[in-house]
Amino acid sequence: MSIFPDGKKQQTIIFAVVAGFLAGAAGVSVFATTLSSITFMSIPAKAFTSDWTFIIGQYLAIAILPLVFYFYIPFFRKLKVTSAYEYLEARFDVRCRLFASMSFMLFHIGRIAIITFLTVLALRPFIAIDPVILVLLISVMCIIYTWMGGIEGVIWTDVIQGLLLSGSAILIFIVICLKVQGGIGEIFTVAQQADKFFPATQFHWSWTESTVPVLMIGFLFANIQQFTASQDVVQRYIVTDSIEETKKTLLTNAKLVAVIPVFFFAIGSALFVYYQQHPQLLPAGFNTGGILPLFVVTEMPVGIAGLIIAAIFAAAQSSISSSLNSISSCFNSDIYQRLSHKKRTPENRMKIAKLVILVAGLISSAASVWLVMADESEIWDAFNSLIGLMGGPMTGLFMLGIFFKRANAGSAVLGIIISVITVLGARYATDLNFFFYGVIGSLSVVISGVIFAPLFASAPPLVLDEKPSPKVTL
Repeated sequence: MSIFPDGKKQQTIIFAVVAGFLAGAAGVSVFATTLSSITFMSIPAKAFTSDWTFIIGQYLAIAILPLVFYFYIPFFRKLKVTSAYEYLEARFDVRCRLFASMSFMLFHIGRIAIITFLTVLALRPFIAIDPVILVLLISVMCIIYTWMGGIEGVIWTDVIQGLLLSGSAILIFIVICLKVQGGIGEIFTVAQQADKFFPATQFHWSWTESTVPVLMIGFLFANIQQFTASQDVVQRYIVTDSIEETKKTLLTNAKLVAVIPVFFFAIGSALFVYYQQHPQLLPAGFNTGGILPLFVVTEMPVGIAGLIIAAIFAAAQSSISSSLNSISSCFNSDIYQRLSHKKRTPENRMKIAKLVILVAGLISSAASVWLVMADESEIWDAFNSLIGLMGGPMTGLFMLGIFFKRANAGSAVLGIIISVITVLGARYATDLNFFFYGVIGSLSVVISGVIFAPLFASAPPLVLDEKPSPKVTL
């Protein structure tokens, strides 16, 4: 649960437990939590520099919903737990709970760093400030914003953000079509000739490149991680009034996922054609990670451009605040309340929450400065690499616990150690494509956990609550 009653994830929980007619709004909210500046800027940049093959990931998120509906949601609703990682302690031991919780927190620190960096790219054309200073200013603002409790009580914030960014994407695409000589027909013709959609060369197997088969496997495991091992998503399964309400929410989200990302990929292709026709407008040595804000600033009407950039900044601020809240909540529930022997009063929990927000904000700020100094351009690649490195072993733990009864605490911990070593080895000692990190991390835990189970004592039985009565902290 979020320490601050605001929080993007808390809003989604509220939506999911109110009357059934709000399930549609809940689905929009779930979608909006993923529609950050990472989506808004990195997907067009990816389509601009390469092609549309990465859109496969969006549809794999829909394809795994039957697995989520029929296995994971009913399973988590039966458990007498209040958080996803509490289950890992019940199934294995506290070490597994702490590992998963810390992996979740590290992922969100990396996510904050990437969002901050993208926000800097969007603001640089407007503000003549050193980008490192800009990172620090944004970080301080977001830390203070989260510290003070954010946009408390405004449960429609996610919906408004999602509609605003989606509408902005559609508007930008229309403007580009009007500016390209030949219009939308020319965009698709030139893009097709340049193999900017689904090139035939991308359908072969490769260990080092992001080809279609690799993307399908990598995104499959990335989406399994998101829907089955991420505390902010799993919590929805635990606290909703009914499974049907949860399903309605996820189905609404799936409908949006099927449509809206197409516009972001189309923007990237349209920008490619536009700057092919006007190469003099693209600065020499330009970081293509900022191609969308460059067009918005230089080619869109001034008032509209300002509103779009403001929307990007607002979305970034909300996403960063959400991640800081998630980190703080996770630390409080899985580390402080679990390990501390001091009297855990609400005042103490609030102090710890604010301290964690400050520390996490500073660490993510330092990581964002590193991205600025490295002038990183393949942001979506970096984000998906982060998902694999942090989420792979954690996802494997849940697979091991849910589907393999013979696994126990000892084999699970050994599986974690083997998985982390294997993933780091793949990252730093090979040229293996980053989409394999999550696959390796997950399967290493599962295989090791099953093989080495006979070497350790059996796991204790779980205590299930067949009639859960979820409580929601508003």
